[in-house]
Amino acid sequence: MEQHLSQYRIFFEVAKAGSISKAAKLLYISQPAISKSILRLEEGLEIALFVRTSKGVSLTPEGQIFYEYLQNAFSAIEAGENHLTKIKQFNIGKITVGTSNTLCKYILLPYLNKFMKENPHTMVSIFTQSSDETSFLLSENKIDIGLVAKPARINNMSYINIMEIHDVFVATPGYLNSLKHIFNNNFNPLRDGNIMLLDKNNATRKYIDNCIEDSKLQLNQSIETSNMELLIEFAKTGIGIACVIKEFIQKELEEGTLVEIEMPEGLTIPKREIVFLYDEKNINPSLGKFLNILKA
Repeated sequence: MEQHLSQYRIFFEVAKAGSISKAAKLLYISQPAISKSILRLEEGLEIALFVRTSKGVSLTPEGQIFYEYLQNAFSAIEAGENHLTKIKQFNIGKITVGTSNTLCKYILLPYLNKFMKENPHTMVSIFTQSSDETSFLLSENKIDIGLVAKPARINNMSYINIMEIHDVFVATPGYLNSLKHIFNNNFNPLRDGNIMLLDKNNATRKYIDNCIEDSKLQLNQSIETSNMELLIEFAKTGIGIACVIKEFIQKELEEGTLVEIEMPEGLTIPKREIVFLYDEKNINPSLGKFLNILKA
């Protein structure tokens, strides 16, 4: 196709002008050269594209179809050129970020808000999925940076620590009082209550499961969801005990809407680190500006 691009352009300009002589002036090419190019194109396609008249040329039905396709193609090329020009003029960049829905809402958005105020022409794409999938996309160079719970192995990636998070079990005071009424004073919330957790494919759930397995505690699970926000809302409704991230429910804990449940003896859930992962070898200008905000 590449070898025919110049012929396509000549055909397109002749069709627009309706005259070989007019197209020759626009393209700064001699009329014989244009006629020869059209002839070769028609021979290559094995179909007539023009009808020669005393006033110039007109398109055959097949030529009209071909012209419409080329019109769309050249319009797309022109749009692409204009886009690149704007990128250069307005210093437009692009950054792709991967993270989970929960980390996006509670951690990423404030950073993006500051970044966009300083770089209003930057295009930002956000891919939301699990932390494991984000790490994979990053390793495949399909995203520029990922916000995840720090994995055990980061391979050749660099990272910036953002905050520590604590996984806790919470419930409403009313729900805990109901359990106490049913099981008397010797009740164990995590043993006797309805436990609400993220689904088993979630990285946070896997982490919690490993901690619980080590403690040999048996949980009476009743609800499973893929969304941390839903877990928080379920807990606030008073239908069970949810395992959530403490830093994301500070307001509810301070107001007393939710109460943190003390971990039973033998169960320890160590704190986790939330980090931005990126590859030092693939830092584009926009990512560099974003990293400066993260490091500030």
